[in-house]
Amino acid sequence: MEPVDVVIVGSGASGAAAAWSLSRDTTLKIVCLEQGTVSDPAGYPSTRADWELSYHGIASSDPNERGNPADYPIDNSGSPISLANFNGFGGSTILYSGHFPRFHPSDFRTRSLDGVGDDWPFGYDDLEPYFSENERMMGVAGLVGDTASPDYERLSPPIPLGPMGRKMASAFNQLDWHWWPSYGAINTRGIGERPACINLGPCNTGCAQGAKGSVDETYWPHARRQGVEVRTECAVHEVSLAADGRADGVRYIDAEGRECFQAASVVVLACSGAGTPRLLLHSKSASFPDGLLNDHGLVGRYLMLHPLGYTEGVFEDDLRSSIGPQGCSLFSQQFYETDPGRDFVRGYTMHLLRGTPPVETAVTGYLTRRIPLGAAHHRKFAEAFNHNVGIAIIAEDLPDPENRIELDPDHCDARGMPGIRVHYTLAENTKRMLKHGVERSKQLFDAVGARVVASFAPVKHTGWHIMGTARMGTDPTTSVVSPNGQAHAVKNLFIVDSSVFVTAGAVNPVATAQALTLKICDHLRSNMAELVAA
Repeated sequence: MEPVDVVIVGSGASGAAAAWSLSRDTTLKIVCLEQGTVSDPAGYPSTRADWELSYHGIASSDPNERGNPADYPIDNSGSPISLANFNGFGGSTILYSGHFPRFHPSDFRTRSLDGVGDDWPFGYDDLEPYFSENERMMGVAGLVGDTASPDYERLSPPIPLGPMGRKMASAFNQLDWHWWPSYGAINTRGIGERPACINLGPCNTGCAQGAKGSVDETYWPHARRQGVEVRTECAVHEVSLAADGRADGVRYIDAEGRECFQAASVVVLACSGAGTPRLLLHSKSASFPDGLLNDHGLVGRYLMLHPLGYTEGVFEDDLRSSIGPQGCSLFSQQFYETDPGRDFVRGYTMHLLRGTPPVETAVTGYLTRRIPLGAAHHRKFAEAFNHNVGIAIIAEDLPDPENRIELDPDHCDARGMPGIRVHYTLAENTKRMLKHGVERSKQLFDAVGARVVASFAPVKHTGWHIMGTARMGTDPTTSVVSPNGQAHAVKNLFIVDSSVFVTAGAVNPVATAQALTLKICDHLRSNMAELVAA
């Protein structure tokens, strides 16, 4: 293959943002390699009546269940939480809910403020302009003026709360707790060629309208117009090193099964908090016998997730709770920051979930003996469908080197590359946090007369947010990359995804990951001439 200036591995949230940012320098030749295929919105499950069945098939967030040829196996037997991802053009933004909050300023200073975790090598203020730029690109809806997140400049109108959201907002008001309409990468009015959301509901199976801010709809059209070439079905299995110790490109297997090499002056990894350490650990050489950049044994370690608690309440009234974007209604950060009066440090987000769709309502109701088969089935179903509301507790996860990802040579993908094995233990601090959140959720439902029908933590299949497995810092012995995303040990190798996170916060990480990507790529673009010439 003809050499390029930059090769980007991964086309998801961070890979797309990197492609757009770097291609603003139109003199650069940039190629992005993606191991999955392009999704066709016309074929998304929501275009069919049986769309709910796709949750256990093509739209499952669990690659072990999805069974797509682009996926790699993940052994979750050593973890109470199963990791989730999606390999395809646009990455996991194809299946995410679009909930789009920022990290808080305190998330970057947990060691200084609370004596736990580590401080990031820069602060919130350094990312703030990139948050704003990213929100403009992704098309974020919300309401300016949130006391918990005061720095938003401009947003599209918020996603409608609906009767369910208004009912739960009244519960927060009764208890004098913070709440705010969700920040969502979902069009509430048309933006360019992308229409407004029609409240269809199943955002997590892919948005056939194009209203959800998946990066195939937001960043990628611009990046491609700026000259970025995307090659799908190209599975990278090694970052190659030259004799001088610099990365000289990547090796991959293309759609025809051919072994290929893409030479590049700069390599940018954006494979996710699971895929990036997997690729690094698989890229072994004489210089890095335990995996690329793993000279201090840090690659794959400090895995952070967002352990989730769940409480469900059922109301007497029909709240049309299943109507609207599944993961975007309202949320509360009443318990986000450390409070010395509680028995845990740091905190969590209370995230309101829409009611379950009809098939899930019926099946779950049957399994929990609330909706029987027989003569009473339809009456009991009618009492549950559009009457139920879920509250998710998104708990901050403190970094622990023993929580980690490693290669699993016993289970390989379709091309023979090892999958990954997860080792993860729920910390005592997190257990106390989840218990507190579940208790407060019950208190909310009680305040408005709902009957609690489910309550548990952690929820098994909720490992959507994967962070920290190639952490950044100033000390090469305790971090993998510099504050600019540059590998300490290989100067023309950069990592831009959530694997570089130092702490996890207690909100969905995609907005922060993309803002961080834009910051890193500003630095990279400014120093590109030096890197390319070296």
